[in-house]
Amino acid sequence: MPFHVVVGRGATATATALLLAGAGDRVRMVSRSGAGPEHPLVERVALDATDTAELSRLAEGAATVFNAAAPAYHTWPDLLPALFGSVLTAAERSGAGYVMLGNLYGYGPVDGPVTEEHPLEATGSKGRVRAEMWLRAKEAHDAGRVRAAEVRAGQFLGAGAYSVFTLMVQPKVLAGRPALVPAAVDVPHAFSAIGDTARALVAVARDGDERGWGRPWHAPTITASVRGVADRLAALAGVPGPRLDTMTDRELTLLSLTDPFWEEMWETEHMSHRPFTADSSAIEETFGVAASPLDDVLKEALSRM
Repeated sequence: MPFHVVVGRGATATATALLLAGAGDRVRMVSRSGAGPEHPLVERVALDATDTAELSRLAEGAATVFNAAAPAYHTWPDLLPALFGSVLTAAERSGAGYVMLGNLYGYGPVDGPVTEEHPLEATGSKGRVRAEMWLRAKEAHDAGRVRAAEVRAGQFLGAGAYSVFTLMVQPKVLAGRPALVPAAVDVPHAFSAIGDTARALVAVARDGDERGWGRPWHAPTITASVRGVADRLAALAGVPGPRLDTMTDRELTLLSLTDPFWEEMWETEHMSHRPFTADSSAIEETFGVAASPLDDVLKEALSRM
């Protein structure tokens, strides 16, 4: 029976573990809290993944190590190098394939739909560290030390998703209250459903199919505006239409004084305040993993509230 390690406990990590277990594979889910879904084929382990020796032991015999770890947003530049380096080393030592859950930050400002061939030219610290984590994995792959791939998702939607939309827009819309958003609400953005992203992670690691390795892939992408997603959410929930407005620079500055999360919004202004979309045709054409209809993603999210 195939065996996999999933590092992380967020919505995508959970969806990936359940997808693997649903196919009959054993899964060892590793996180600091030891949290995870209840399933007879999912073993939950409490471990700080920077403990490379213990993580390597837990990964012995694994077919794949999935890195879906997600430390606090503002800590990426400080924490990701050690954390991701440890997970990569564990994959190398165990002989497992290494699949990273990434995002679109590493590209920096881009005009038009971004593709996997675009250079990684991020100008901010979070984008640069995300790009560096992939480049290190790619270097290990090219040197023959590990088989590596990365799946880059847009802003998350769906059950359990943690994103600006799900935190700042979704609850306000459902409560019939106005929402202030640190983004332009009427320009197209790249969204990725949690379930679609999990299917993409599993697809590129498919046993016996070498096409997934050695390159990045974009998770299936839903192109929509914040208002467009909010409108569909309201319609499906049977609540009044959303009342949205873009947060002013002054409002964001004041919020930055209360929580470091808000200060990080400035770096990604090119993704939030002007069109930023992604081409995900490669994973659909290669593995048949396509984006779910937006209504289906929102209906599932509503059903699990």
